[in-house]
Amino acid sequence: MKFTARQPGINVNVSPTHPLKEFAILAGGLLAIVVGIYLVLGLAVDLIVPRLSMDLEEKLAGAFIGRIVEDEEVATTTRSLQILVDRLQDRCAPQPYRITVHVTESDAVNAAALPGGHMVVFTGLLAEMTSENELAFVLAHELGHYANRDHLRGLGRTLVLMTASTVLLGADNSINSMIGQGMVLTELSFSRKQESQADAFALETLFCHYGHVADATSFFSKIPEDGDPGRFGHYFASHPENRRRIGRLKELARERGYPTGNPLPLPAEMAAPK
Repeated sequence: MKFTARQPGINVNVSPTHPLKEFAILAGGLLAIVVGIYLVLGLAVDLIVPRLSMDLEEKLAGAFIGRIVEDEEVATTTRSLQILVDRLQDRCAPQPYRITVHVTESDAVNAAALPGGHMVVFTGLLAEMTSENELAFVLAHELGHYANRDHLRGLGRTLVLMTASTVLLGADNSINSMIGQGMVLTELSFSRKQESQADAFALETLFCHYGHVADATSFFSKIPEDGDPGRFGHYFASHPENRRRIGRLKELARERGYPTGNPLPLPAEMAAPK
């Protein structure tokens, strides 16, 4: 008997499904996985991050602080701001740990509350200050984020990943260093509710320290209506509308009976280095 091979009816090496359909299924599956991970991390932020111990928070801080560059040109400014923050913290705004100020040169009109009590202040922000009271309000605003632990929620999903790697690999691991170096400080943002709470905290701190609330809203008055993202946008990108913010602060001052008073001139050593 002679055997004659026959060609199969279909090519088993070629999928009967159209390549675009297979790609769509694959892409949809990957998207579903990413969304699932994002949602799980979101829940973890709400459950875990606000409950991080102070010791663990201080360990995580190293990954962020390592990328902050300070030099002798801002050393005097750093010391002066540290003294002011210490006064605010000791007299009116106690925190679970000492706040350490880091002044770094940048045009960004920004300040950031980082884990472990490390407050970063950019020289671009100092360049906009015209009185000590105005600067004290901004610093007290950041203290408000610490008091409410907003700084942990603001870094949320990043801190969840870093916490997991710290528990598994220790605090000084390459994953944490990579994540910390990849974080852009000027993109740290908070919700409008968190910002409003920090404003109220700053107003109360300003009254406690000076006996009045002069220049509590002066910085916000300088911000253009369009937010000017090149100059002011970093610090206020996700913040409440400036006019409402000013109105709310004035309303709070009236409700609490805070007088306006006269602001103190900005000490030269607290101004942006020239």
